[in-house]
Amino acid sequence: MTDALKLVKKKLVNVLNELSSFADKYKAQPTLAFTHFQPAQPTTVGKRATLWMQEFYLDLEDLNYVLSGMKLLGSKGTTGTQASFLELFNGDQETIDKIDPMIAKKMGFQECYPVSGQTYSRKVDTRVLNVLAGIAASAHKMSNDIRLLQHLKEVEEPFEKSQIGSSAMAYKRNPMRSERIASLSRYVMIDALNPAITSATQWFERTLDDSANKRLSVPEAFLAIDGILDLCLNVVDGLVVYPKVIEKHMMSELPFMATENIMMDAVKMGGNRQELHEKIRELSMEAGRNVKVEGKENNLLELIAADPAFNMSLEDLQKTMEPSRYVGRAKEQVDAFLTKVIAPVLKENKDLLGVKAEINV
Repeated sequence: MTDALKLVKKKLVNVLNELSSFADKYKAQPTLAFTHFQPAQPTTVGKRATLWMQEFYLDLEDLNYVLSGMKLLGSKGTTGTQASFLELFNGDQETIDKIDPMIAKKMGFQECYPVSGQTYSRKVDTRVLNVLAGIAASAHKMSNDIRLLQHLKEVEEPFEKSQIGSSAMAYKRNPMRSERIASLSRYVMIDALNPAITSATQWFERTLDDSANKRLSVPEAFLAIDGILDLCLNVVDGLVVYPKVIEKHMMSELPFMATENIMMDAVKMGGNRQELHEKIRELSMEAGRNVKVEGKENNLLELIAADPAFNMSLEDLQKTMEPSRYVGRAKEQVDAFLTKVIAPVLKENKDLLGVKAEINV
């Protein structure tokens, strides 16, 4: 498992590297944020990618912690008491104490577990698969976001020239890689229950019901997470962003989000805040009704411009519709996160970088 964790770490670091490039490229690209999958205060495409990265970064911290604590069982006999060594070495405790350190050194470990039954604690398997389940959860979250964004036609996973979008509807471009990430991720998350239950149900110094389960659950979890990380590498490396579609969606919602700024500008020009607040509420409801019931474009700016209480022309109002005014410190947050958190990780693990993945869909 130790060698397998090192392989997982290598690909996980490369996923962070690919996401780092993507986040930096789109750190200033305004986009609608969503809460409850309803349009919310804008963010940037790059800032959203850092949310995915932060979860993978937490997984890397967990992986490093578990990896640093991996020890070898050593040689402790059938129930862990080393009774046979007492007989073999005529009760020489000093010589017996040297056995486990020698074994650990030969096997490339720092040390052995100080006590055990017949086997090492199956809690170790639980810790390892919990790390893999954490990576799977992070990948699933990212793939869900990409699938939803592809539905909106704002972001799209790679699509090969000869790839078939749908067996029945040729025009479709289904997010098949992201769907596969989600599918495999659910498997790994559920699989993590196997060693947890096995660990909990072991009897005394050992029962054999752990063996068959471990030989399936642990290797399959590693195989699945390897495939998940390959898919993540491939998707992020070829992720396509459509700024014009993003802008269209943004501009259809921005008038609602700009109402506080508009109201404050009107107050500066002598308007009554309480009266303007009520008018904004009424006009927003009317514009929303036009969009939802009538199927018309958002005409909130026109409604506000026509109301003398605001004393603002349509041209004045349109000047407030610059998306970058509403993304807060998203760009600066991306820069700080990449510089202070991710860059040191990539520098520390530079020898692991350079992994790519080709996926046949």
